[in-house]
Amino acid sequence: MDTGPASEGEQGAPVPVDNPALPEPGVRTEKRRPILASWLRSRSDFTATVSRASGHAGYASLYHGLRVPWYSVQLTMMAPRGTARFVRETGRWIWDREAAPLRDWAVRHEDVEEYMRLARLRAGRVRLRGFVTIVAAVFGLGFALWLYVMAPAYLYAFAAGGILSLGVLGQQPDAPVIGPAVMRTELQKLTGTIVLRALDSIGNAKISAAVKKGGDMNGMRFTSEITRDGPGYRADLDLPYGVVPEDVMEERQALASGLRRKLGCVWPSGDPEEHEGRLILWVGDKPMNETTKPPWPLLKEGEVDLFKPVVFGNDQRMREIVVCLMFVSVVIGSVPRMGKTFLLRLLLLIAALDSRASVLGFDFKGTGDLGPLEPVCHRYRSGEEDEDLLYVLHAMRELKEELRRRAKVIRSLPKSRCPESKVTPALASDRSLGLHPIVVGFDECQVPFEHEKYGAELESICTDIAKRGPALGIIGIFATQRPDAKSLPPGISANAILRFCLKVMSHTANDMVLGTGAYKSGVRATMFSRSDRGICWMSGEGDDPVIAASAFVDGPAAEGVVARARQLREAYGNITGHAIGEGPTERKGMDVLGDSLKVFHADEEQLWCERLAARLAECWPDVYGEWSTASVAPALRPWGITTTDVWGTTDEGEKTTKRGIKRADIAAALTRRDADRAAA
Repeated sequence: MDTGPASEGEQGAPVPVDNPALPEPGVRTEKRRPILASWLRSRSDFTATVSRASGHAGYASLYHGLRVPWYSVQLTMMAPRGTARFVRETGRWIWDREAAPLRDWAVRHEDVEEYMRLARLRAGRVRLRGFVTIVAAVFGLGFALWLYVMAPAYLYAFAAGGILSLGVLGQQPDAPVIGPAVMRTELQKLTGTIVLRALDSIGNAKISAAVKKGGDMNGMRFTSEITRDGPGYRADLDLPYGVVPEDVMEERQALASGLRRKLGCVWPSGDPEEHEGRLILWVGDKPMNETTKPPWPLLKEGEVDLFKPVVFGNDQRMREIVVCLMFVSVVIGSVPRMGKTFLLRLLLLIAALDSRASVLGFDFKGTGDLGPLEPVCHRYRSGEEDEDLLYVLHAMRELKEELRRRAKVIRSLPKSRCPESKVTPALASDRSLGLHPIVVGFDECQVPFEHEKYGAELESICTDIAKRGPALGIIGIFATQRPDAKSLPPGISANAILRFCLKVMSHTANDMVLGTGAYKSGVRATMFSRSDRGICWMSGEGDDPVIAASAFVDGPAAEGVVARARQLREAYGNITGHAIGEGPTERKGMDVLGDSLKVFHADEEQLWCERLAARLAECWPDVYGEWSTASVAPALRPWGITTTDVWGTTDEGEKTTKRGIKRADIAAALTRRDADRAAA
């Protein structure tokens, strides 16, 4: 027994650690087993089960129905052999040939009593079976003669049936005429032995020791029966002390090998409703990318309220996964050709089905993947040329002004209408306030952020939208195939709430999309294969990240959804901007050259970059508030201005040189720009 230290003042008197009078906590958790099977309680599971059974029956009926004539010919040809087998087997039955080995044994062992008993038994059987055979033959012949006279057509039917039956008896055992319509490969039923074998194979020392120990297995035990759960099996178990589900998730490939399943079938996870050592192991019948997904519920009918969760896909068990776009900024990342643009388009389709919302779609890939949304877009552009980026810049300047206007409107509202200082469903529906949801989507967002002339301002506006937009009803969705600090600026990635990560190639890209530490926690989009298109880790909707497959809506289907959304918007009166042929008005935004020249003092001929950035942020915080020393050089480089070593005095009075800009260079660049604009 463990003992504690002796009490102060006592010599060597051990005190028991376990107090027998210590009361129990009195807390008990009960988990009721379902009355109905899971597939009877879920409409989608019930539909999937019935569809699978009826589809199999229908296919088998059609398959064999088309082959009935050929089956008849083959069985007729085998009827003579079947007749011979029938006569032979009937003779064996009448003369009790099956008991002949027993009688032979009695003769060889000279067991007279046993032989006589068997002989009497055989005589009785032969008499009875012979009588039955004669009666059947007489009545059969009489019935055939009666049919020949009274109903010859039925005689032919019975004769055909008899011939086919004899043909069945004449089949070769290894080559039946009527084979299966579906060639099945039977999967092993998931059992506790298989689960333990697989867990032992992942190489975790504590799990292997528990499996080998047996008995209580160091706390490792199944907490319920292995059951069917959707298109697969579910096993719930407690892991050994000190082992967490992430330890198993990291070795998913080895676990799949131990289960003898494809990698896409095996999905271990924790149970957020239980302790940290509870593992839920779900093993699908087919890989996730091979399982037929149910159609998107909004594909043919329905409207959307962006303030409420909306179905956008399914998990591994084909359960519906919902997403709520309000009050979040969204980031989507993946390598090319994994379904990133389809996911972005799906989210914009969801927004389009809310007739109050304004949709802005910008496709910098230039392939027109967002083209189906044009009839409902307030602003739309596809391309990466300078004129395309200028269009987007003017549109985003409009959005920046709208952001400021909304902040003033919400600030002016009484607390009784806006208690949380953010847009509510009631405020969004009040058209006089203009606080309807605005959803702006960027495909290949690295293109505008890296543009030499407009990149800095676009990045500044988008960062502001990611930070302040959600509370004001403006949702930014940023999709990129190159998740790094340049393509996905920290100001955006750090403030994104809803994150979707399809396949990526490195842990750095994984954490850039899903957040720092995601890879270490076992949330790894690197585990997806090239065939896992549309499958992603989704973080931000719920307490824990989940794996989801977005609904597949191709171009023609998207056009159908947009046509329905257009009708809803026409009825509501919300067809604006690009949808009616109007573009953004030109607005003055960030004037880097002019603003930089203004912050020079009259007696200054050169200025450090850090002081230039600080003065710009102080004078125009809404435009340059996010600028740092590193922002100056890239913003001025497109105008032919380069930084040089500049002599100056620090705030402490120390003379030194730092990288900076000369006033004359800015003035010359400003003169050239104005002359070019005048000439144009």
